[in-house]
Amino acid sequence: MTEATFAPSSTSASPTKRQVWTRTRGIVLAVVVLLIAAVAIAALRSGAQHGRLDPRSADSHGSRAVAELLDDRGVTTRVVTTLDEARASAGPDTTLLIAAPDLLTDRQQTRLRTATADSDGRTVLVSPGIPSVHTLAPGVTADPAPSFDSTLSPRCELPAARRAGTADTGGIRYTATGLDADTCYPSDGLPTLLRIPAAAGGGDTVVLGAPDILYNDRLVEQGNASLALQLLGSRPHLVWYLPSLSDDSATDSGRQGLFDLLPSGWLWGTLQLFIAAALAALWRARRLGPLVPERLPVAIRASETVEGRARLYRKANARDRAAAALRSTTRTRLAPLVGVPPAQAHTPEALLPALSAHLHGDGQALHSLLFGAPPRDDAALISLTDQLDALEREVRRS
Repeated sequence: MTEATFAPSSTSASPTKRQVWTRTRGIVLAVVVLLIAAVAIAALRSGAQHGRLDPRSADSHGSRAVAELLDDRGVTTRVVTTLDEARASAGPDTTLLIAAPDLLTDRQQTRLRTATADSDGRTVLVSPGIPSVHTLAPGVTADPAPSFDSTLSPRCELPAARRAGTADTGGIRYTATGLDADTCYPSDGLPTLLRIPAAAGGGDTVVLGAPDILYNDRLVEQGNASLALQLLGSRPHLVWYLPSLSDDSATDSGRQGLFDLLPSGWLWGTLQLFIAAALAALWRARRLGPLVPERLPVAIRASETVEGRARLYRKANARDRAAAALRSTTRTRLAPLVGVPPAQAHTPEALLPALSAHLHGDGQALHSLLFGAPPRDDAALISLTDQLDALEREVRRS
């Protein structure tokens, strides 16, 4: 009888290219859609805030229109991006506009306030929040709840505000404590524009709650243009400070430790990760009560079970458990052969005397064989197995 041989070509179970494409086309299509959506969103958002509050930008959120109107009135505009340039430009004939005060570090804010406090010039803070307003405008605090109305009426005696009328100043609201300040454009009782005179000299600080009156696309609405030109055109020179992350003064904060360099909230984040890891460990190690024996749906050969358990013991180097299982099984089989009840098969005082009398052998050697210490290595375990088999054969023969 001859055997049929088959070439090692692909079998009917091997998937074809068409089947592979059918199974994976959904995933491929989803990935392509996600990539297209990501590119589209990035393209849209990249231009949304381009040149924000930059007097050189003609975009909707730029401020080029304000700069050109001021230039028509003889006010020069100069853009600076470093703290040293901003501090050096402070003077009685200069208006210093800080476009993003909250981007300044605490040290930068303190140095800038020192330079502008006695300069007799005007300092305009655009939307300073809690991180910066207290340092740059001492005595002023920002309210956490912003204004819900964007267009507000002046309701104050400040000439610039009265001439401009309603304007889009609704944004951050402020509270001035112990200051003789002009509070304008209130929203729910709190002003969104403050003018704080200097303690000595003719300088002042203007706190503006929203940047809308400086945007190109909002300049023609309400009295935005009038208010912006009056606030920024009171001096012949306007220095427009755009804080930059590349400024060396932003990192010149002295000697810092490891924890100073970590972002805020790292401790809470680490605690959350620890709790999540603990819950995951409990979930993976859960036990729903004791193990329940279950009848196998198919019959398994005893040799396969023994071989599988032996491999597990060998993988875990559990020679002690393997030897204990071999000795226990041998004692269970030997006990009926020498007249010992099964309940006492694992009691040395009952089993060993009966075996010694049956074999006329050494009880000490039998005790070491059936109740001795675990083997030290695999060779000793194999030797123990052979000795147990030999003992059982001898008892059966006798």
